[in-house]
Amino acid sequence: MQFKKIGALIVFITILYNCDSQNTVKQKPQILPMPSHIESSNGEFILDNSVGISSDDSFKVSSNFLKEFIEKGNTLKLKQNNSINFIKDESILNDEGYQLTISPKQIEIRAKTDQGAFYAVQSLRQLLPAEFENGSFSKKNISIPCITIVDSPQFKYRGMNLDVGRHFFSVDFIKKYIDALAMLKMNTFHWHLTEDQGWRIEIKKYPKLQEIAAFRDQTLVGSYNADPQQFDGKRYGGFYTQEEIKDVVAYAQTRHVTIIPEIEMPGHAQAAIAAYPELGCTGEQVKVAETWGVFEDIFCSKDETFEFLENVLDEVLELFPSEYIHIGGDEAPKKHWENCPNCQQRIKDEGLKDEHELQNYFITRIEKYLNSKGRQIIGWDEILEGGLAPNATVMSWRGTQGAVEAAKQHHNVIMTPTSHCYFDYKQSDNEDEPLANSGGFLPLEKVYSFNPIPEELTEEESKYVLGAQGNIWTEYIPNAKQLEYMAFPRILAMSEVLWSPSENKNYPDFVSRVENFHQRLEALNINYANHLYEVEGEQGPNGYELKTILKNKTIRYTTDGTEPNITSKVYSEAISIDKDLIIKAAIFNTDKKLGTTFIQPIIYHKALGKNITFNVQPSKSYSGSGIEGLINGISGSDTRVDDKEWLGFDGEDLEITIDLGEEMDINSIETRFYQAPWMWIYTPKTIEFRVDKNNTYSKIELPESDDRHLNVTLEINQTTRYIYLKIPNSGLIPEGKQGAGHKPWTFIDEFIVK
Repeated sequence: MQFKKIGALIVFITILYNCDSQNTVKQKPQILPMPSHIESSNGEFILDNSVGISSDDSFKVSSNFLKEFIEKGNTLKLKQNNSINFIKDESILNDEGYQLTISPKQIEIRAKTDQGAFYAVQSLRQLLPAEFENGSFSKKNISIPCITIVDSPQFKYRGMNLDVGRHFFSVDFIKKYIDALAMLKMNTFHWHLTEDQGWRIEIKKYPKLQEIAAFRDQTLVGSYNADPQQFDGKRYGGFYTQEEIKDVVAYAQTRHVTIIPEIEMPGHAQAAIAAYPELGCTGEQVKVAETWGVFEDIFCSKDETFEFLENVLDEVLELFPSEYIHIGGDEAPKKHWENCPNCQQRIKDEGLKDEHELQNYFITRIEKYLNSKGRQIIGWDEILEGGLAPNATVMSWRGTQGAVEAAKQHHNVIMTPTSHCYFDYKQSDNEDEPLANSGGFLPLEKVYSFNPIPEELTEEESKYVLGAQGNIWTEYIPNAKQLEYMAFPRILAMSEVLWSPSENKNYPDFVSRVENFHQRLEALNINYANHLYEVEGEQGPNGYELKTILKNKTIRYTTDGTEPNITSKVYSEAISIDKDLIIKAAIFNTDKKLGTTFIQPIIYHKALGKNITFNVQPSKSYSGSGIEGLINGISGSDTRVDDKEWLGFDGEDLEITIDLGEEMDINSIETRFYQAPWMWIYTPKTIEFRVDKNNTYSKIELPESDDRHLNVTLEINQTTRYIYLKIPNSGLIPEGKQGAGHKPWTFIDEFIVK
C-alpha cells in the first residue's frame, strides 16, 4: 500500500531553516534504504560527552535504542539534556514517518509514533562510523553532518521470511536476524516454524511434537537432484521452547518488528503426522521427512484434526500477539484425500465439488476460528484454489497472478514471487558459489528492479498490495554464516524496494551505498556476499565485452590464460576474437586486486557471431543468453543447466538453421546435450542435418549413455552457407522414472562449427 507524503513535504520545506538553508548543498547520502527526501547543509553537530537525550515515555523504545547504541562499549556517555530531542508531532501523516533535523547545536527527531522515531534513529545510526556497531569507537567525539530528512515508507508491509523447519537456527541468531531487519526499516519477520522435515515450536498439549516431530533420523547431503541421493546418517533437529519464543517476541518488540508465525496446513504436515499418525488420512506411521520436496501425507479433514489444530493455534496465539497468523496452504497433494472415506464424506456433507473445494473448506474453517479470536490469516496463493476464504490475505509466490486475482477480489496481498524474492536462489554465476536451490537465479540487480505493484492492477486495486517480503528457504542452508551470505546484500535491495519512493531508485547509486555499507556489515560480523567487485562478460557486436556494476573501477585483463595483475592491460573496449582465447579479468585499485578473477574461455569457430534461428523458442526459465548464445564461442557449465549458455526446450522437436553469411568450407559441427533423468532431462536419440546443396537430411543415431553430457560431432566436409539441423525430442519418459509419461526436456550447448 502506498502512502501520501503531501503533509510531510510541507513540513520538510518549513524546517529547512534549522540547517542554514541559504547554504544548502547537494550531497550523496549513504543511508540504506534511501530516504524519501534529504537535504545536506554546511555545518556539523559534534557528538561528545556533553550531549544528552531528551524524550518522554512515548518514545521510550527509540530513545533507549539510540542511547544504548551510542554508549555500548564506546567512550561516549550521554547526559540528561536536550541536545538530541525527541518530539511528538501529530502533523506527520504516516505512523512510520519521521523528520530528522541535524543542526550545529541540536539533533531533532519528530515523529507521530515511537516506530517512526525508531526509523529516524536507524537513519541517524548510519551517519555514525561503523565502529559504533560493535562498540569499538574510541575517540572523544565525532562530527555528524548537518542534514534534514523527511521520510516515510512506500509500503506498510516490509518483511523477511526465515524457514527453520529444514534447518534449525539458534535464538541468538534469530535475534541477530531481527536486528538486521530493524536496521533496514523492515517491520515484519515471517517465522516459518513447521515443516515436513521438522516441527520447531513447543506445544505443551502435544508433547510428541517435541519428542518426535522436531527430529529427523538423517538429512539429505548435496543436491536433491543427485542420483543416487546421499544422506549423512545423523539425527538432526530442535525446537524453540515457549519461554524462548516469548523472549524472541519481546525482543522483536524493542525493534518494532512484528513476528508472524507460520503453522503449515493442510500440507507440509508430515512431521506432525509422524508424531500423531491419526492426523493423516491413512493412520499409518510415517517418518519425519529426511529429504526435500512435496509429500503426500497431509492433514485429514476430519474433526479430530481440526481439534488438534485449534488446540495448537490456541497456544500459538498466547505466544504471538500479531494480527496475522500464517497458515501455509501451499503444496498440498490431494491423493490421500481422494481415497479417504472421511474426506469424501466431508465433501458430500458440505456439498463440495471436489478436493480443491475441500481445501477451501479447510482454510475457511481455520480462518473462522482465528477470526473468532480476533486474528486474521495469511496463506500462500494456493489458498485461491477452490475459492478464497472470506477475509484471507494472500501471499503470492507463484508469480504475480495469484496477487492479481486476490486484489481484484478486494483481498489484501503480500508480494513474494520467486522471480524476485527467493533468496535461496543463486546470486552469482561463479562456480564456487555454495549449493543452492536450483529453481532459479536471482542477482542483486534483479531484486532491486522489483516493482511490487503488478501492472494488471488499477490504481484502486493496487491499494490492496500491502507490500512484499524476501524468502529464505533453508534446504541448502545448514548454518548461520551461509544464511547471512544468501541474505546479504539482497536484503538491502529489498529494503529499498519497499521503503524508498520508486522515482528515487537508482541502481548505480544503490550499489555505491552497498559498497559503503560493507564496513557496517563487517562490524556487525555479518557474512555478506560481495559480488560488487566481480567482472561480468558477454559477446557483443564488436567482440567480447567486460563490465562491472560499480562505476569508476579499473578492469585489468589477460587473454592468454595468465592471472591478471596490477600491470595487466586496462580494459577500455571490446576484445576482438580471432582465435581461441582464455580471458581472465579482475577489478583493481591502485595497488591490489579487489575481487575474484573472472575466467572465460572463448572457442573461436566459423559460426561465431553469425545468424541462428529456431522453429521454437527456449523455455523462459532456461533461455540462457538467447538462441544466439549457441554460437557465441562460450560453452555452458559442466555441472548445471541454469547458467547463461545452456538452452532448455520443454518437449519440443527442434529445427535449427545456422546462416554463416557466406559460403565456407565446413569440416564438422560439435555440440553436446545435458542428461539428468531425475530432472526430466534426456538426450535426444537422433540428430539430422543437411547443408544448402543437399535436399535430404543425414540421420545420425546417438548412443545411450549414463554420463552427464553427450558429446556429438557431425562430419560435414562440404562448402556451404547454410546448415540445417533437426533434433527430435527423445520421446515419453519411461515408466519407473521421474516424470514417467511426460515428454522430457532437451538441453543444448554451443554449436562449434569448424
